[in-house]
Amino acid sequence: MVEYDLLKHTLEDSVEAAKTGDRAALEAVIASIQDRIYGIAMRMLGHPQDAQDATQEILVKIALSLRSFRQETLFSIWAYRIAINHLITIRKRRNKMSALSFEQFSQFLEAGLLNSSLAPASVDQQLLMEEVKIGCTQGMLLCLNQELRVAYILGEVFEVNSQEGADILDITPEAFRKRLSRARKLLRGFMYKNCGIINPANPCRCHKQVGPAIQAGLIKEDSLMFACHPTRVSSTRTQEVRELEKLDRVAGLYRNHPDYAAPEAFVIAMKELLASRQFALLSSEEENAQVENISS
Repeated sequence: MVEYDLLKHTLEDSVEAAKTGDRAALEAVIASIQDRIYGIAMRMLGHPQDAQDATQEILVKIALSLRSFRQETLFSIWAYRIAINHLITIRKRRNKMSALSFEQFSQFLEAGLLNSSLAPASVDQQLLMEEVKIGCTQGMLLCLNQELRVAYILGEVFEVNSQEGADILDITPEAFRKRLSRARKLLRGFMYKNCGIINPANPCRCHKQVGPAIQAGLIKEDSLMFACHPTRVSSTRTQEVRELEKLDRVAGLYRNHPDYAAPEAFVIAMKELLASRQFALLSSEEENAQVENISS
């Protein structure tokens, strides 16, 4: 297959080429959004394997639905809408298993402090502390209900504006702003009462939670989920986060999470899937279904 250079084409041109059946253009379009989709899935679901499974399902949906995309909408907004709708469906199926309240999370942190044990600072210890910090703030995010979590991830972490957020969620800009404001208020309130990073008067510190987290099986020392996860490197983003932390420490803490990149094995598997006979058959079935809908 001829390599498709996305740098020589606009994303819109690439999407149009992919809609005509250009497989290389399709791969380039999918590659341009897969890290962002994976990042949203990680924050919504909280686990790399769950995020990979969901991201693959979402990207296949996007690829199969591409012919229905119209340029009146930004491609990224259209893709995010598909992603969010899919993730909401997954969360609804898993709600009974994974629902967590701020009160329960506070009790968990208090129990950790009662069983805390200090460990000497080392490279490994620093990684474990980072794992606790990211995992803990991710857990707080999961305490938000679905509507508020989505608004916070889009508005605070991915920095979409209220009109874009409204377009993705199919609500009004005012409704999006209200959800984002409510999510900010809940997270700030909880963290100022519980988190030592945000409020030094609180006793909780990441190093104090390392031992209890390992003991509870939440952290596996030889397989860290967050601290060693592949990331997209951006010095500009790092500087932006530092500036933001001066104004809003809670938002800065969340934007300082890893800018997750889809794992290499996942990227390879996705390319193979797009080039497979299985995907060709799915694509053909989707096209036939669209023709039947138009005819009926």
